[in-house]
Amino acid sequence: MENVLIATVLSFVVTYFSIPILIKVAELKHLYDEPDERKTHKQRIPTLGGIGFFSGFIIASAICVPAVANSPFQYMMAAFFIIFMVGMKDDLVGLSPLKKLIGQLAASFAIIYLGNLQITSMYGVLGIHTLPPNVSLIFTYFTFIVVINAFNLIDGVDGHAGSIGLLVSAVLGAYFLHVGEVTYAVIGFAMAGGLASFLIYNISPARIFMGDTGSLLIGLVNAVLVLKFIEVAGNPAAKMPIASTPAVAFAILIVPLFDTLRVFAVRMLQGRSPFSADRNHIHHYLLDLRLNHRQTTLVSVAINASYILGAFILQGLGATLLLMVVIGSATFFTGLLYVSRKKKIAAAQLVPEPVVQPITTVKDTNKILRVTTNGVLQDK
Repeated sequence: MENVLIATVLSFVVTYFSIPILIKVAELKHLYDEPDERKTHKQRIPTLGGIGFFSGFIIASAICVPAVANSPFQYMMAAFFIIFMVGMKDDLVGLSPLKKLIGQLAASFAIIYLGNLQITSMYGVLGIHTLPPNVSLIFTYFTFIVVINAFNLIDGVDGHAGSIGLLVSAVLGAYFLHVGEVTYAVIGFAMAGGLASFLIYNISPARIFMGDTGSLLIGLVNAVLVLKFIEVAGNPAAKMPIASTPAVAFAILIVPLFDTLRVFAVRMLQGRSPFSADRNHIHHYLLDLRLNHRQTTLVSVAINASYILGAFILQGLGATLLLMVVIGSATFFTGLLYVSRKKKIAAAQLVPEPVVQPITTVKDTNKILRVTTNGVLQDK
């Protein structure tokens, strides 16, 4: 408990004092996220925020994770630094999707192969239990890549990715603290502490963005935590076993994970790259319904928290049924948002633009008059 508390506070403090320095550096070096037609901000915003909470997270984790024989923590640290370098290069000079994917695979390799963290069972989903080694390996890599990119793709609204990341890492950290997995509890709360501090500067109106440096790190950390959660909670001999573990894990990541899988599927069905840009994310739907950034973030966090609570309550349904309920309800609610957004846009297009009568100016010897098209003179 002491390690976790120190890690949370230390990560918060380091991040809090790092962000103002990074804002000044970004302003001096002109490192901004420039506004365009797809983005919701209208002015240039510094993009180095991820460096701030990366610093707090890494320092807190390195100090507070206990030294244990055969611990995979060193491989996790290597993976965190790999993903940090990938994100920072993308923020500073740009990086092609292929090179980003290679970097993500390298980080995943350090944890999966060297750290020996792998999904070996489906725990009864569709009647499947133990997975063949090759299938297990491919599925684990796929899960890592999807979760890493999920947080990157939902980072389109002030405070959005940071708030969801804070919720997920805190929930998983609390579980690991309860079951005595101190290493993962420290990692979870170190990330939560850093994000809590970062959000002070990122909640709308944002003074700084996290960039890919931050969003990719959040994704990787939570991918590690959720896979370890499946491994530990799925063990009947665990201190706190969770029934329907894969379905509960999916519910914990419902907003980033479901949104990413849905958007990827839609893009590929349209014959486009899954990494191509559009305005088809759930946060875009909420913004188009005239919610502001804070409201959009609050709604997303409330939905994610509701799914987490609901999944823990309904875990007795069984893995397959609970997963169907989670995915089915998410599809239904997303469909409602899509229809509501479509109606809102259609209604806005039907409203006629106000007709502005042309005005000419006549200069008199004593005063300036405005002459409207109906011939009425008015003082200017």
